[in-house]
Amino acid sequence: MAAAGKGGAELTRRFGKLSRISTKKGIADLVTDADIAAEAAILKTIRSAFPDHAVLAEESGAAGKETASRWIIDPLDGTTNYAHGLRIYCVSIAFASADEVLVGVILSPPLEELFIAVKGCGATLNGKPIRVTDARAVAKSLLVTGFPHNPGPNVEPMIRRFRRCLEASRGVRRLGSAALDICYVACGRFDAFWEQNLNPWDTAAGFRIALEAGATVTDYDNRPFTLENKSLLVTNGHIHDEMLSLLDIRNEEDPQ
Repeated sequence: MAAAGKGGAELTRRFGKLSRISTKKGIADLVTDADIAAEAAILKTIRSAFPDHAVLAEESGAAGKETASRWIIDPLDGTTNYAHGLRIYCVSIAFASADEVLVGVILSPPLEELFIAVKGCGATLNGKPIRVTDARAVAKSLLVTGFPHNPGPNVEPMIRRFRRCLEASRGVRRLGSAALDICYVACGRFDAFWEQNLNPWDTAAGFRIALEAGATVTDYDNRPFTLENKSLLVTNGHIHDEMLSLLDIRNEEDPQ
């Protein structure tokens, strides 16, 4: 919590005052001076308490000794939003032991919302327990999704899945922060979230928060989700099978 707070403070201090925006990772995959400063503040806090733990951070990569204890950090999830002055972004920090995520902390500085989950202890938003919705059909659900920075040849399948879910539901939103999307399913603002080509720092903390809030989390083929999966489906559980069917386009005729 302390690390997330210090990272969030750096983001708040720099919001709307960026001195550098880099496209070195891709034209739509931005890095700002705020990402770098927030990550430095987070790492300093964690390493002061756990100097022997390994770290996987979005900007600096993997570091530390070979150990079962690992911190997985995204200092700014929603960088493109942040760079454009859109206040939909967060800090995401997870702790894993032997590749099992045990703790997830996600802080939304603009909304002052702190999501926390510890394995077996439930999930909270600002200290109050959260739970997924009870919606029993996609037709009565609000969905959220995301698209990778560089979709490449996957763009057409993604659009087809988007169309199917849009036609079947009450609506689909695209907020630009996978970590917040997952949290919003966990606390009942959305009924399901799906996305592909995510990285461990995008999903680790949200994965634990969603599970502790009662969500079902798999890949598109209904296999238990791991940090190495390249597709992610998070639902309230009741509509999981229906969402899997909508995302399965293998037998759909490709429209020309």
